[in-house]
Amino acid sequence: MGKINENSKITVNYTGKFEDGSIFDSSLIEGREPLEVKLGEGQLILGFENGLIGMEVGDKKTIEVEPNDGYGERNESLIVDVERANVPENVEVGTMLQTFGPMGPSIVKVVGLTEDKVTIDANHPLAGKRLIFELEVLEVE
Repeated sequence: MGKINENSKITVNYTGKFEDGSIFDSSLIEGREPLEVKLGEGQLILGFENGLIGMEVGDKKTIEVEPNDGYGERNESLIVDVERANVPENVEVGTMLQTFGPMGPSIVKVVGLTEDKVTIDANHPLAGKRLIFELEVLEVE
């Protein structure tokens, strides 16, 4: 046990919120389990991981994660038009699609439609956002 460090294996409950207080993710939703993860392996965004350092079992805290320590800033070059023939029929604005590129599979969001083109956004949905996390440490190894 003890304090969380850069290599700790931890179990934590969390609730992620936007600045307006709306929740985008939580381990406290019925049917979900607390997050179990080993720090230092790149499984968490930097700001979340750094916010856990120094906490102990039973500690609760709220952290704010700026975009650069979260999912990055929005990159407008990741919004592109593709030929309508290259996407499934009946897509609508808001549809999430899986694409395959040089870096492997990724998820994109349809953000615009014309007769010939579909505009897709490959930015992470949380890119460019300040994120607020309420944390509660349950276990530290």
